[in-house]
Amino acid sequence: MLVMEVEAEIDRLPIDLLAHIFVLFTSYTDLAQASGVCKKWKQGVNESLARRHNLSFAGWKMDDDSTARLVCYAYNLTKLDIPRSRWGCQITDAGLLRISLAKCVSNLTSISLWGLTGITDEGVVQLVSRTICLQHLNVGGTFITDESLFAIARSCPKLETIVLWSCRHVTESGLFSLVDKCLKLKSMNVWGTRVPADSLNNLLIVNPTLQIKVRVGKLNFKTVFAFEECGD
Repeated sequence: MLVMEVEAEIDRLPIDLLAHIFVLFTSYTDLAQASGVCKKWKQGVNESLARRHNLSFAGWKMDDDSTARLVCYAYNLTKLDIPRSRWGCQITDAGLLRISLAKCVSNLTSISLWGLTGITDEGVVQLVSRTICLQHLNVGGTFITDESLFAIARSCPKLETIVLWSCRHVTESGLFSLVDKCLKLKSMNVWGTRVPADSLNNLLIVNPTLQIKVRVGKLNFKTVFAFEECGD
């Protein structure tokens, strides 16, 4: 009888208060379990996701279905972090395609897909084609090519920073397209790529204020000019 009375008290909580409680949850497993308690709790979980501005799946074992479902409910999301985890993040192009259909995508200002080896140009192109507000992008450690860079250049005019760490299939052509069209670009991490130093120097002619991060430090217009004078 006491148990029934406690359950009745819980059932009396308004959805708005439930949502506020669920916003405090840091475990997506706990959220999934809470969502399965009853219809009212599921509505509270969904509303809590809609209030979030930042979703990070770092350290969680996520797949296409679970990630896409959470992102689709997060209507006000501005930052999305889906990095590779030590338990193995199984995100593929199929997941990115579903995420690209979410309402929040056009409002995203920051996306990290760091180390996701299961994604290719197909998924990345579809995703970035709707990220018109994107300012920060991390696709380091992936197998993307210039095709993705061309799509980013076309669709992300507000881009300020991009991480291409160890993206060995990108070339000078893709980087030049970024620098030429993303006029707000401030920083580019190209450590581990196969783009020669001379080509990187040419990018600074197009955008002298650009910071290019390489293995030994940073390239900018001042350092390149100093090197050239030393060579003379």
